[in-house]
Amino acid sequence: MSSSTLENLKERYVNLADSANGALALFASDDFFADKARMLAPGDPQWKDEVYDEHGKWMDGWESRRKRYHGFDYCIVRLAGAGIIHAIDIDTSYFTGNYPPVASVEACVSESEVDENSAWTELMTPHPVKGDSHNIFDIEANDMVTHLKLNIFPDGGVARFRVYGELQS
Repeated sequence: MSSSTLENLKERYVNLADSANGALALFASDDFFADKARMLAPGDPQWKDEVYDEHGKWMDGWESRRKRYHGFDYCIVRLAGAGIIHAIDIDTSYFTGNYPPVASVEACVSESEVDENSAWTELMTPHPVKGDSHNIFDIEANDMVTHLKLNIFPDGGVARFRVYGELQS
């Protein structure tokens, strides 16, 4: 876990995974219940009582279907720009049942687009994640990255994926 506080991170760093800053969710292995782009939205996630869509209860964030087979889900994110990452917040606000029990993050540097076959390096080893919580992880890396791959084991919902760091470009 982290010794960083959310307020401290927001004051010191930019959220490199904020769509308002130019971040983009490129690919998700599954986003049946809630579109991957929602987890990069600026601001806090919202709860909407009695709002449903064709897939069920509307949720603010990325949500995949429950796995009925071996494997896990992931989402590839192009950051707002090349940067050095200091902390990650896997915010599971409002996901009290269908949140991923474990998550990890991989990183890639690329001037062009990447996909699930690109060369990735582990940035954050698999860690337990709590539901309806800010799960903040300090990152001890000094390498610049452009893309991240959020892995959720085996599936679930992430309200916001925030990546706090220093923009290098």
